[in-house]
Amino acid sequence: MGEDQPHTTSVRRVYTINGRDVVVDEDGFLVKPEAWSEKLAEILAREDGLTELTEVHLRILRFVRTHYLTNGKAPLNSELKKAAALTMAEIHACFPGGIRKSTRRLAGLPNLKGCA
Repeated sequence: MGEDQPHTTSVRRVYTINGRDVVVDEDGFLVKPEAWSEKLAEILAREDGLTELTEVHLRILRFVRTHYLTNGKAPLNSELKKAAALTMAEIHACFPGGIRKSTRRLAGLPNLKGCA
């Protein structure tokens, strides 16, 4: 298998990024959130149909991740809007997979099975 190409072990996938194995669960969420990198976010984004992560995408993902690491939870929509300086419609347009699932997954937050 080549670098950055996933291989499957049971229901988890493993990516090798910069010589490190990074494991995601069956829904594509990191098993160990500390293994997150922008490179992994780009790979997962391509799987969601996003051909590239722009600086706007990355700004949103960095904010979501920092907020989670600081507060132990994802930001509220009002906090996200303010930090991104975008409307919710503009943020939704950035993440066709949905804000709750795509931004959490691409930012390396844990999988909350109840979130869709």
